[in-house]
Amino acid sequence: MEHTSVIEQMPCHWHFPTAILLGIGERQQLPKLCLQNSIQSPLVVIDPILAQLPIFTALIGKIARGGLKLTVFTKISGNPTGQQVMAGVTQFRYHQHDGVIAIGGGSALDAGKAIALMAGQTQSLWDFEDIGDNWEQADAEKIVPVVAVPTTAGTGSEVGRAAVITDEKVRLKKIIFHPKMLPCQVLLDPELTLCLPANLTAATGMDALAHNLEAFCAPGYHPMAAGIAVEATRLIRHYLPRAYENSDDIEARTHMLVASCMGATAFQRGLGAMHALAHPMGARYNAHHGLLNAILMPYVLVANRTKIACRIEQLAKYINLPQADFAGFIEWVLSLRDRLGIPHTLDAVGVTLSDVDALAELAFKDPSAVTNPILFSVEDYATLCTNAVTGTLKFSGR
Repeated sequence: MEHTSVIEQMPCHWHFPTAILLGIGERQQLPKLCLQNSIQSPLVVIDPILAQLPIFTALIGKIARGGLKLTVFTKISGNPTGQQVMAGVTQFRYHQHDGVIAIGGGSALDAGKAIALMAGQTQSLWDFEDIGDNWEQADAEKIVPVVAVPTTAGTGSEVGRAAVITDEKVRLKKIIFHPKMLPCQVLLDPELTLCLPANLTAATGMDALAHNLEAFCAPGYHPMAAGIAVEATRLIRHYLPRAYENSDDIEARTHMLVASCMGATAFQRGLGAMHALAHPMGARYNAHHGLLNAILMPYVLVANRTKIACRIEQLAKYINLPQADFAGFIEWVLSLRDRLGIPHTLDAVGVTLSDVDALAELAFKDPSAVTNPILFSVEDYATLCTNAVTGTLKFSGR
């Protein structure tokens, strides 16, 4: 009965880790939420395809009629680039905006947050890459507020303090970070996810699962984050297949939006080798980040087995798998991927064995590698990547 009770109790107002409003149709509150956060002239950053759909044109019209002076920025791609961010900054400054409304999946949310960071800065975007204390170089007073409206249930970028942006010159994804990049207000309206195609529902949902799994398995001590990851994994087990198979299942869409938020909250504990490999692959092949994580997932879990088997067994019991051990968990992941139409090997996105060594070098240097349960070497990443290209998956199961 839980999925019924959450619908009946909406709208929900949460304040963890930032202000979150959850409810069907609550997008109508967007002008009010902006004004409450001192945004009177927002730059609306939205995915170009979404910007053409009636539900979103109506939403933008609602914002304009709500007394807000706005312009719309749509020049973003599935993997936003530094040039795109700075084009948004130029538009922001020209129209003298005072905040950002970011509407879309992870690409629009990340681009919106990066624009908000850079709106008042004089340095290069890359000066704020998440290395050491780079973020301290920013003029925090000139970072403008962001209202985030996710339209996918995957990245959880709406509750994150960072943005993943591609540096086109070196063909690398870089993590741009500042604590004030965390949106001041999140609006979760599950009706905005109903138009998401099945393949993107699958890829983004598996991205949410990847966030929660890697957060749960990360070695640091953060029991609050671990607890969030466990419950989010349970929600994903029950509701991702429903959302995939019935796009109009509003209960499933609601729970997946929440599970996505939970994943990005949980990964304060850390990520791991899935993301360490997915980041350079996404930059090189312009492949969907969630799809890459979904393909890599079982291979990374098996590679980490010696360190995570006990934790995965605990997780398998909590989410009530029929075979509640490590092998049973891998079988569940594989069957879930099959059900969602996720490819089994990386060659589906163009990765070949000739690419392995270069990808392994980049994965080893990726910030996510630091919190993998095992500190893999370059050679370990090469082996892992080779297995994911050839479909070699050895565990005591199928």
